[in-house]
Amino acid sequence: MIHIKYIITIGLLVITSVSYAQSLNDYIEVALKNNPEIQSFELKHQIAEEKTNESVTLANTEFGAGYFVSEPETRTGPQRFKLSVKQMLPWFGTITARENYSSSLADASYTEITIAKRKLMLTVTESYYKLYALQAKQEVLKEQIDLLKHYEQIALTGVEVGKTSAVKVLQLQIRENELDEKRRVFEQEYLGELVAFNLLLNQDKENNVAVISALEIPTQTEEIEIEIDNLQLHPELLKYDALYNSVTQAELLNQKSNGPNLGIGLDYINVSERTDMDVLDNGKDIFMPMVSISVPIFNKSIRSKTLQNKLQQEEIEMQKALKINQLTTYLEIASKNRTNARISYETQQKNMEQAVNAEEILIKNYETETINFNDLLDILELQLNIQLNEIEAIKNYYLQSALINYITNN
Repeated sequence: MIHIKYIITIGLLVITSVSYAQSLNDYIEVALKNNPEIQSFELKHQIAEEKTNESVTLANTEFGAGYFVSEPETRTGPQRFKLSVKQMLPWFGTITARENYSSSLADASYTEITIAKRKLMLTVTESYYKLYALQAKQEVLKEQIDLLKHYEQIALTGVEVGKTSAVKVLQLQIRENELDEKRRVFEQEYLGELVAFNLLLNQDKENNVAVISALEIPTQTEEIEIEIDNLQLHPELLKYDALYNSVTQAELLNQKSNGPNLGIGLDYINVSERTDMDVLDNGKDIFMPMVSISVPIFNKSIRSKTLQNKLQQEEIEMQKALKINQLTTYLEIASKNRTNARISYETQQKNMEQAVNAEEILIKNYETETINFNDLLDILELQLNIQLNEIEAIKNYYLQSALINYITNN
């Protein structure tokens, strides 16, 4: 049986090897290293591992001492004081069972580290692509504003030669102001998301982030195929396997508790010599080895714990089945949403080609007659919406891909 830590480590290596921008992987590494939540889970795991060392100890050794106020008189002399030592020993295999149980709890705590790491990786990835979208939208608005300024110059020239009216110039300037307002809103949203991103990395919230400047949706042939079989290796499912195993080990330890405990000890009694007569072994001290046994004859708790452990295992199996259904549902929804993002992206590209052609027709008409600035503004607004929708489609595609990677280890 492959050790659970080995399986989980492989899963982490797989999820970090997906074809994201190199800078994103760098940020993920920083987050995994610095994030306080991850560090907290790692400390909990260290505590759980240390409890394994605690479990291999024996019960406290008992020491006793007594002084005879009224010295009992024996044939060989009066008894002065008594010393005793006693050690209780668990039944054979109990310490090993206790160690295995503690180790299984440590394994279960390790899955919590892995789940937290994978969730952090997903959150960092989602925040990164949100930054990309907000940055790209600002760039599109800047380009549109520059284009409007260009047409504003054309309109001003048209006013001078009588081809257009000053009203059209004002319309273009109003549109520029509206777009600049949107750009500033996106800028503020970007700064807010930047703070959230830096805090995920546990670094200065004002640190600059190198976000990739351009992204495209890969072709369907380049798209990584979803491997549903990898779902079984998801840490959120491995956690239930680890919990099930810990209950199994708890039951083995419980059965060992049904055995007797052995005790070994030694009593030493100091005896003074008799002065009134000379006897054999006069004043000879007494050494008395002792053996004791503790048997749980009337202990009903063991049978009760056995039933509790059985019920707990059934509960874990039901929880795992529920989690499988949830992850499968999330995977199906993410897959469909990613396909929808691709469809939207391809549609926006087709629409953009037609919108650009319409713009070119309007500009060519300007060479022979007065330009229709109302139609031009409509076309530019249409182009802007297409570009913003395309960016949103790209963002959604990569967000859904990140969720698919989280679920399947792709």
